[in-house]
Amino acid sequence: MSTTLAPRPYESYVYAYPHKTAYRPLEDRPALRGLWAGERRAALSLYLHIPFCEIRCGFCNLFTRIGAPDELTTRYLDALDRQATAVREALGDSGTDSVRFAAAAFGGGTPTYLDADELDRLCDIAEKRMGADLRAVPLSVETSPATATADRLAVLAERGATRLSIGVQSFVDAEAKAAVRPQRRAEVEAALGRIRDARIPVLNIDLIYGIDGQTEASWRHSLDAALAWRPEELYLYPLYVRPLTGLGRPGPAGQDLGAGGDSAWDDQRLRLYRQGRDHLLAHGYEQLSMRMFRRQDAPFQDAGADDYACQTDGMIGLGCGARSYTSALHYSFDYAVDMREIRAIIDTYTATEDFSRAEVGRRIDGDEARRRHLLQSLLQARGMVEADYRERFGSGAAEDFPAELARFAALDWLDESAPTGLLRLSPEGLAYSDALGPALFSPAVRASMAAYERK
Repeated sequence: MSTTLAPRPYESYVYAYPHKTAYRPLEDRPALRGLWAGERRAALSLYLHIPFCEIRCGFCNLFTRIGAPDELTTRYLDALDRQATAVREALGDSGTDSVRFAAAAFGGGTPTYLDADELDRLCDIAEKRMGADLRAVPLSVETSPATATADRLAVLAERGATRLSIGVQSFVDAEAKAAVRPQRRAEVEAALGRIRDARIPVLNIDLIYGIDGQTEASWRHSLDAALAWRPEELYLYPLYVRPLTGLGRPGPAGQDLGAGGDSAWDDQRLRLYRQGRDHLLAHGYEQLSMRMFRRQDAPFQDAGADDYACQTDGMIGLGCGARSYTSALHYSFDYAVDMREIRAIIDTYTATEDFSRAEVGRRIDGDEARRRHLLQSLLQARGMVEADYRERFGSGAAEDFPAELARFAALDWLDESAPTGLLRLSPEGLAYSDALGPALFSPAVRASMAAYERK
């Protein structure tokens, strides 16, 4: 066992690289048509963002607002329609390189904050404006206990949803309250029953560990309550307390609170993570990442997206909280956590007529592309095929990142038993994913994130 001092395990959840706090206004406001010219467009991912929730949980730093007064959802969908029209026109078609979507997702916020007719319109935007065949590709939709109503679920099932993800977080009412998520277990169970009745193939349940007052026994209680529904997927998230959120508290500038200042909390979260991981593995689940677990006998719903790879293929994001990826530029709209700032950005978005240019983003050079490929591959339990990396970049990961990989090996984060040519994390490496991911950030991205002015 390595004697190298390990970093604290919870620096930051890396769900995309570079993070939006590294984005800046693009002075040249490049035209989307030029950005997508020459890009691979045969296996794109489509994401539609709905920035509305009935409540805002205490841990949430997502781009969302509470409520939508004065027909705001209608105005938002009108803007989404205009944006989709502009983006699809910019993508164009060029013979054998015609546009095709391999996967689609509706996120937020809470997409099911929209009523049934509005969800139908959202699907129309994806299909009629963007050309995505929602019944032919995996379609994932996020929901909440309060908005998973039978009429909304019926629309999603009919339009081709293959996966529904519900944020439960805890089946213990006192823990939900401590996370500033006012819900009752009876309401959660009723929502889960409606989801199963809708016969959407994959149910995912999100749970959180590290909540104030949570114990190993209460964590086991939530795990077992979730398992009773035999969800095809389970996500286990460590609690983070971030600035400008309901649970936030003053701290050093640029630092996610709870991400390094409380070793006892780190120890508790790591202990609960391992308990949850082992419990799910013992109940027939396989681990796909630090957070994601899939039931081994569940139907594999991502088959239609086998040709989409997050490391190399592009993504189209529609909505003011969505991001888009080309090989040379990641772009989006302005980002905020503070509710007043979010409202202002949404108002600006709904008033926008011209969506033909990228406004905010970050350019991706060769070094950043290498970091992104390695990071996004390593954080998956299956690891990275080294030949794929070499084919794309003309060099090996060990040549490009010798210090980082040597450090990971010294920390026992790399799986020494992996087949030749496969770079894969050990169980300990997966446990420390939220430290390993940030360790691959470039100095430039770190500097931009540190200089970001919170709002």
